[in-house]
Amino acid sequence: MAVEELQSVIKRCRILDENDFKEEHFGLFQLAGQRCIEEGHTEQLLDIIQNEKNKVVIRSMGWNLVGPVVRCLLWNDKNDKRKDYLLMLDLLVKLCNPKELLLGLLELIEEPSGKQIPQIILLLLQPLQTVIQKLHNNKAYSVGLALSALWSQVSLLPVPYLKEQIQTDDYGLYKCCKALIEFTKPFVEEVIDDKENKENEKLKDELLKFCFKSLKCPLLTAQFLEQSEEAGNDPLRCFASEIIGFLSAIGHPFPQIIFNHGKRKKTWDYLEFEEEEDKQLADSVASLAYLVFVQGISIDQLPMVLSPSYILQYNMGHIEVFLQRTEESVFSKGLELLENGLLRIEDNSLLYQYLEIKSFLTVPQGLVKVMTLCPIETLRKKGLAMLQLYINKLDSQGKYTLFRCLLNTSNHSGVEAFIIQNIKNQIHLSFKKTYNKWFTGPQLISLLDLVLFLPEGAETDLLQNSDRIMASLNLLRYLVIKDNENDNQTGLWTELGKIESNFLKPLHTGLNMSKAHYEAEIKNSQENSQAVQKSKDLCSVTVGGEEIPNMPPEMQLKVLHSALFTFDLIESVLARVEELIEIKTKFTSEEDIGMK
Repeated sequence: MAVEELQSVIKRCRILDENDFKEEHFGLFQLAGQRCIEEGHTEQLLDIIQNEKNKVVIRSMGWNLVGPVVRCLLWNDKNDKRKDYLLMLDLLVKLCNPKELLLGLLELIEEPSGKQIPQIILLLLQPLQTVIQKLHNNKAYSVGLALSALWSQVSLLPVPYLKEQIQTDDYGLYKCCKALIEFTKPFVEEVIDDKENKENEKLKDELLKFCFKSLKCPLLTAQFLEQSEEAGNDPLRCFASEIIGFLSAIGHPFPQIIFNHGKRKKTWDYLEFEEEEDKQLADSVASLAYLVFVQGISIDQLPMVLSPSYILQYNMGHIEVFLQRTEESVFSKGLELLENGLLRIEDNSLLYQYLEIKSFLTVPQGLVKVMTLCPIETLRKKGLAMLQLYINKLDSQGKYTLFRCLLNTSNHSGVEAFIIQNIKNQIHLSFKKTYNKWFTGPQLISLLDLVLFLPEGAETDLLQNSDRIMASLNLLRYLVIKDNENDNQTGLWTELGKIESNFLKPLHTGLNMSKAHYEAEIKNSQENSQAVQKSKDLCSVTVGGEEIPNMPPEMQLKVLHSALFTFDLIESVLARVEELIEIKTKFTSEEDIGMK
């Protein structure tokens, strides 16, 4: 019945001119054709499609059958008639209006979600490529539409993170990436073969946009197998290599992109990026830098004359982009790219002038965030190691400038303690080796003003700032021991009165207040513990105006005693510092009297 209905519709249309086909004819053709497909009349339908007499009708209306055919292929992938459906799809692609087919195929590609995405993409990429090749007018526009639709769907697929996920490819991402490369190759070759064609400039534009999108997704978050393993077995590495190859083929080799980022108008003068696209472009170029310098993809194309500091200068902007992201898989790449750049540079050779470039200060601040906020211990340690490596590479004035910056911006006691320890190391080198004006005399005193003081005087939270305070006291103790008052190489003895009033005396007062407060809390906690012991209830304690979360009395006492131990430790070092100061000043006075 369905076959007869379809033949009847076609018979009526055959006597009409193609321009006279009405919406009613299209609707009847689609309904009858869809019923033929659903009822399995594939052989009769194939005969109708291939009948030369029906050529005009099929050309104009046949694209309406593509959707039902594709759905049958997806839903009945093991159907005995699968070969017939594939042949039918192939015939429709060859015979139907390519403009209508293009829109129909793109609609079908955009429909599915989840695990159906790779199925439809793998099924329709070849037909889509064939249709676009038949569209000679506005080919660039058609390619752009297709690549945008395909990328939008592929970007919805989860990017595997673990090695096992990479090997299983459960969501078909790698198959899609491989198929996308094969789909794009003919259009890249077209640009290469006819470089003089001005229309190809538009095609290059669309291909360039696709490459940038691919660099962001999936390659920005992608994890790669170790390079010691067979690189050919890593599908995303192969995809990345092809994308970088496309960039070079269409006239945009990666060195030009990486080293000209921020000068886009000179490099991509026919591309107009909106503000949001500009952000995406930064992600894409950062991803490209990682692929080249860390993964080593196409690195042989890099000019050998470039110095390590020049490469680092441009990569710092890309590292900054990585560190601004919160996904572990992304900001960890920033750490790797930074390490890669720093290891090429000799210690103490990175000139302080580089710190005038914004990214050379924002990157270490980004490392501080990784060190203090990242929930993963290995990455926190990596961030710390990278900050130390960065410090090691800077010259003396660069180290001095960075220390001042981080002391003013980190707002974290542990980080400040780390910086203070580095200051101590530099002072030690200045004593031990050659004179260094940045860590002796007036310059050092200016730096010590940021170290030997309490932010809120005697009311500073000593427990929260304990790491910083202990590091400051250890530095002061070192200076007192190492620098004699008569030599005064560091300038410490000239500023001793200010250090005592700004740091030592307020610290004494703060310790007395804090110890008294915590001792009172211990007494209260012990009393509360006895009161609630029978009921086994939880109790709370207020410390520094904030309530400690409810916990068993024994645990609260442990916390409070731990705080007292910290205060005792600080007090012990403080007493030793003051004792050393007294000994040194007394010895100097006696020496002066003896000389008289």
